[in-house]
Amino acid sequence: MTHTPLSPPRAAGAAPTPAPRPRIYVACLAAYNNGCLHGRWIAVTTPDEIMSEVRAMLADSPLPGAEEWAIHDHEGFEGAHLSEYASFETVCDLAGFLAEHGRLGALVHRHFGHDLEQAQAAFEDYAGGYRSRADFAEALHRDTGTEIPAALEYYIDWSALARDMELSGDVMVVETGFEDVHVFWTR
Repeated sequence: MTHTPLSPPRAAGAAPTPAPRPRIYVACLAAYNNGCLHGRWIAVTTPDEIMSEVRAMLADSPLPGAEEWAIHDHEGFEGAHLSEYASFETVCDLAGFLAEHGRLGALVHRHFGHDLEQAQAAFEDYAGGYRSRADFAEALHRDTGTEIPAALEYYIDWSALARDMELSGDVMVVETGFEDVHVFWTR
């Protein structure tokens, strides 16, 4: 059994380590197809700046006249899928979306089959984060002013109610960790 040591606690007031800036590894396909690995890690900034870096990488290729490229790796995308032939506009848009929504954004992106427009639209109907589905269902009913007699409160199965809301398609639930549940309306 392998034991993974815990990281030491941060000093009080210490800032968290910033997330790595999203980068893509763009490879020269002419070199790749001839058994040579030639490419460059490029920071995701703007589509024009990325294309400028790609042109410079292709100009330095060991094979003359190299013109084709592909994205062979990426980091800082919170596990979101990125096609090797994605446009640089798509790469930048996805990086911006993930900068705003983090890991939750990546999970929603995956839920919608890597469709960025649908993932962005889902956040327009974000109902919030809760410790559990049951907490969401209970908060919803209390916030809407539903009167529950004290004698009946303990008979309400909030988990079952939340499950029914999810199964009926009223809400979409994304879990990002232990007691970290995010609810979206599916209007």
